[in-house]
Amino acid sequence: MNLNRWVGAMALLVAAITVHAAEVKIGAITIVGVYARATVAGQAAGGGYLTIVNKGDDDRLLAASADVSSAVEMHSMNMDGSVMRMRQIDAVEVSAGKTVELKPGGMHLMFTGLKAPLRSGESFPLRLKFEKAGEVIVQVKVQAAGGHDSMHKRMKH
Repeated sequence: MNLNRWVGAMALLVAAITVHAAEVKIGAITIVGVYARATVAGQAAGGGYLTIVNKGDDDRLLAASADVSSAVEMHSMNMDGSVMRMRQIDAVEVSAGKTVELKPGGMHLMFTGLKAPLRSGESFPLRLKFEKAGEVIVQVKVQAAGGHDSMHKRMKH
């Protein structure tokens, strides 16, 4: 096998392992539980969620991108009196030895300018860029709206 074919085959193998792994590691960072909620036709944005475990030094998630949308923004959600406020943030701090959960009702990813609805059962690659650990691709599994860890299930009535 010539070198170009071998390099191409290895690149595809690495991409396949990265894309299909339930747990992805880059340096001291481990990313697990990556999912997005399904959307409906005409919905311009969708939410993405994941957990980041840092077993090393302080780091920061600086950016995310995916081909399913024109942009991927990082958002925080906080209560301001009785009103839930969502704001775009520049980075997600991932302190040494800590776990950061991007989840419904809290920090999350927002896929803005969706090119097509996110359909339950489908998946797509998401590129994450960390300040120190570098870049990694994770596979986002699309789940039915209200599925996984929906805010309603966690609310106490």
